[in-house]
Amino acid sequence: MNPIRVLLVDDQRLVRAGFRVILEIEDDIEVVGEAADGAEAVELTIRHRPDVVLMDVEMPVMDGLEATRRIVAGSATGGASVLILTTFDRDDYLFAALQAGASGFLLKNGSPEDLVEAVRVVARGDALLAPQLTKRVIATFATPAPARMPAAGAVPVPRVARAAEPLAGLTEREHEVLVLLAGGASNAEIAQQLLLGEATVKTHVSRVLMKLGLRDRTQAVVFAYEHGVVTPRTSEG
Repeated sequence: MNPIRVLLVDDQRLVRAGFRVILEIEDDIEVVGEAADGAEAVELTIRHRPDVVLMDVEMPVMDGLEATRRIVAGSATGGASVLILTTFDRDDYLFAALQAGASGFLLKNGSPEDLVEAVRVVARGDALLAPQLTKRVIATFATPAPARMPAAGAVPVPRVARAAEPLAGLTEREHEVLVLLAGGASNAEIAQQLLLGEATVKTHVSRVLMKLGLRDRTQAVVFAYEHGVVTPRTSEG
């Protein structure tokens, strides 16, 4: 099998050197380049076509969130997946990274083994976000947008109605799977709740992502809350 091609993006040279040492020990991972800011990251992603971009958040010239948006949206970037790696354990960074299209989020205080496994997970097209972290973020930030006052004589359109068209292609079972995904459930937990095999659940998840045009299950969580499929509970007390 071809090695996983990784681009390192961090404004600190010593940090990049450390990541390179950790990753290049592995036979199945190859570091194809390094960038010191977001703008350079976009340029090198187009040039080297990595499988995974290991992206810092706070950098000069262009931050990692904007770079992520451009890499994920750009047709010239070869479909690279972005793994956000930062020292800041902040929910606003995390949710902004998910909205930007990142496939994973990892803190720099993790172990070298965590970093290697994260690269492999994102490279194979899966999302890297612990269920408990998903729940924490969506409960805090994925609140429905406030309704706008309609113009005189206009008929107000509820938020859920805007979601009806993209959701119309889902079967009843796929809709159930999407709701459970939005709660941060793993495939095993979905299988248990719906009395299905994990292989069947994996198939349903893949079909949900395909029908909604989403990259991974993390984007499915964001989609579900932004389109009113489920509503986050507000914490009291």
